[in-house]
Amino acid sequence: MNPQDPDPTRPIRPLPNFIFMSRWLQLPLYLGLILAQCVYVFHFWVELSDLIGAALGNQAALHHVLDAVAIPGAVRLTKLNETTIMLVVLGLIDVVMISNLLIMVIVGGYETFVSRMNLESHPDQPEWLSHVNASVLKVKLATAIIGISSIHLLKTFINAAAYDEKTLLAQTGIHVVFLMSALAIAATDRLLPRGDSKH
Repeated sequence: MNPQDPDPTRPIRPLPNFIFMSRWLQLPLYLGLILAQCVYVFHFWVELSDLIGAALGNQAALHHVLDAVAIPGAVRLTKLNETTIMLVVLGLIDVVMISNLLIMVIVGGYETFVSRMNLESHPDQPEWLSHVNASVLKVKLATAIIGISSIHLLKTFINAAAYDEKTLLAQTGIHVVFLMSALAIAATDRLLPRGDSKH
């Protein structure tokens, strides 16, 4: 053993131990995100049940669906058509993608910043979790945000006639900024030196 290496049996001093234990202050934040995930699940099922109810002729459900896809200043739709269904389904996909983003933040953030979950032998362990670190998590989150932005941009383009040119250009520009940011994060991650990690 190198004499300069720290002794693994030596107890951690009180102050470093206290500072290290402060990582558990993040636990309520991740629990809060789990509650937010529950809200998204509830919202998903409300939207889905309204869509199914509208397709079966329920007028109250139809009004809820039309209110959900209504655009201020645009001509209000009066019936369930292909465009309306597409907008509702894109909204459901949006909820799912944001929910996936929450899972990545909750599981990846807890594993990276709070405590190991020891899921190596679990059959349902996500593939990316086996090599997760702060850099991988940032790239995953950036790509998830691009996906969410793409859904919002597609919803705007479907109703392009209801928006002015300035709004369309602004949303496209924001999406391009997200895309460039993700590419920059991924490129930076490749440039950074990597330690010899053993899994």
